Amino acid sequence: MNAGPTADAPGLVFQWPVRVYWEDTDAGGVVYHAQYLAFMERARSEWMRAIGHGQELLRERDGLVFVVRAMQVDFRAPARLDDALSVSVELRECRRASLVLKQEIRRDGMLLVDSEVRIAALFAQTFRPCALPPALYEQLKLHERTGD
Repeated sequence: MNAGPTADAPGLVFQWPVRVYWEDTDAGGVVYHAQYLAFMERARSEWMRAIGHGQELLRERDGLVFVVRAMQVDFRAPARLDDALSVSVELRECRRASLVLKQEIRRDGMLLVDSEVRIAALFAQTFRPCALPPALYEQLKLHERTGD
């Protein structure tokens, strides 16, 4: 499993491991659909931290927060109690004030959930759109993967 991108290895698909706990499931031991969104959120936060820009740092240093603007999710197969999952994050498009990410959740290589997530950059105090700081924008552009 890829530990995730670093500043010196841009463009890799980031992977974050997740274990399914009782609290993630319904009465039948199947992961509740909304929990997949939480798994993807954790992976996005860890990806940003892995490239040196934790969410709290961005808010404190740059007055910037990222918010989900839109999400398309395809649920293909269920995950169950105790499953070890891998949640990926792949930057598909970096614009001046937004990102488009591809995310997948897999178990033993089998695709369970895939999504396209549109992220907007906002001023933390006003929640109005803002441009990414130039250094962050340039770094994210290095991690952009297009095609396939």
